[in-house]
Amino acid sequence: MTEVAGRRLPGTPCWATLMVHRADQARSFYGALFGWEFEHDPGRRGAYTSALLDGRRVAAIGDGPAEPLRPVAWTTMFASDDVDGTAELVRACGGTVAVGPLNAEGEGRLAIAADPSGAVFGIRQGERSARAEPTGGPGSVAWSELRTWESPLVAKFYQVVFGSGAEPSAGEEPDRVVLTVGGRAVAGVHGLGSRLPRDRGAHWTTFFETVDVDETVHRAAGLGGRVVDPPYDSPCGRAATLVGPEGAAFALLAPAPA
Repeated sequence: MTEVAGRRLPGTPCWATLMVHRADQARSFYGALFGWEFEHDPGRRGAYTSALLDGRRVAAIGDGPAEPLRPVAWTTMFASDDVDGTAELVRACGGTVAVGPLNAEGEGRLAIAADPSGAVFGIRQGERSARAEPTGGPGSVAWSELRTWESPLVAKFYQVVFGSGAEPSAGEEPDRVVLTVGGRAVAGVHGLGSRLPRDRGAHWTTFFETVDVDETVHRAAGLGGRVVDPPYDSPCGRAATLVGPEGAAFALLAPAPA
C-alpha cells in the first residue's frame, strides 16, 4: 500500500472490511488462518471488530443486516482526500453510490459505490490513528485485483475517479492493467471475458500475504474453507483463491522476490 508521510495517497487500496451474518464464525476462521487477534471498536454498534497483527489494524469484520439474500464479500476501500467529491466523480463516470457519503464513528468519512461493471468498492477519508498503518508481512493485505469482463474502460473509470495511473501488465496474462499511484503499482484490473464467474459478476478480490500459499490453502481447507482456484503462479507471485465462512471469497499471495 502506497503512503507518503503516514498518509495513504488517493486511489490507494487502504482497508478491507468483511460484513457477515455470523462475525464470531468469521473471526474464528480468519484468526486461526492468519494469526489475527480482534479488538472491538469503541463507538461502533454491533459486533464490529478490527483484526490486529502485532497490535496494528489490518482489516475489519462485522455483523451486517440479517438479509438472507445479501451477498457476503470482502470490500476493498480506496483512500480519498474528499469522499464527497469522489462520490460525485463516481456518478459522473457511470458508477453508482449505494451508501453515503457519511460519517462513521472512528472511521472517518465513508461511501460504498460500484463501478460501471457493477464491482462494489468503498471510499474512505481520514486516518483513524497510527495503529491503522499496514504492517506488511504474512496476514496483511498484500494486493487488490478487480476481476471484470474487460479492463481498458473500467481501468479508465478508476483513473478519472481517483487520479490513478494505468499501465499494461508486464506478465503474459492478456487484458490486464495495473493501476498506479505515485509511480507505484497498487492494484490490478483483469478482464476475464467469458471466464468471469456468472454467479459473481465483476468484483474486487482482496489478497492476503502468506509465506507458503500451498500450505496455507491446506490449512484453510482444514478450517472449513473451500478452494476456488488452486495455487498458481501469477505476475505478482504464487497465489490461490478461496472461499471462507458464508461464501466470502478472498485470495492468498506469496509475493514474488523484488
